[in-house]
Amino acid sequence: MEIITTHIPDILIIKPKVFEDARGYFYESYNTELFQQNGINVNFVQDNQSLSQKGVLRGLHFQNPPHAQGKLIRVIKGAVLDVVVDIRKKSLTYGQYFGIELNEKNKTQLWIPPGFAHGFLTLEDNTIFSYKCTNYYNKPSEDCILWNDPDININWGIDKPLLSEKDLAGKEFKSFKSLF
Repeated sequence: MEIITTHIPDILIIKPKVFEDARGYFYESYNTELFQQNGINVNFVQDNQSLSQKGVLRGLHFQNPPHAQGKLIRVIKGAVLDVVVDIRKKSLTYGQYFGIELNEKNKTQLWIPPGFAHGFLTLEDNTIFSYKCTNYYNKPSEDCILWNDPDININWGIDKPLLSEKDLAGKEFKSFKSLF
């Protein structure tokens, strides 16, 4: 497994070593010891999975403290543009975003610690998205930043994604008060 840093501290790209042959492939998708060696001491308590059609945008979601979640995300089938926004008030990269394509071919994963809003746009039909969480879902602590906020200015590459009511009602970044 290769762990790659990004321009936003603490956001890590994880590229597994994939062993392929005529039968298919095998790879290790998680290794506690390797994470700990790279300063990531977490305990995953919940796994989530979603199925989405092309053009669905989910996000930008997060849970406020004390229910904040770290997430290890990957795509099992299909492809997404995955985006994280730094919402840590004292961070030098506060309000900045990082985006990466995750798909079933590259098998790349992304580690997102607490303190980030997260969203993704599905690029293919029947995309299966999976993630491990460091804290349980807690509805009263969930929040959402508007997916197309002009101050963050994420280039999603789409004008009219399919959105939930919750995502349509996301907060503007300039009026958002971070608890991180």
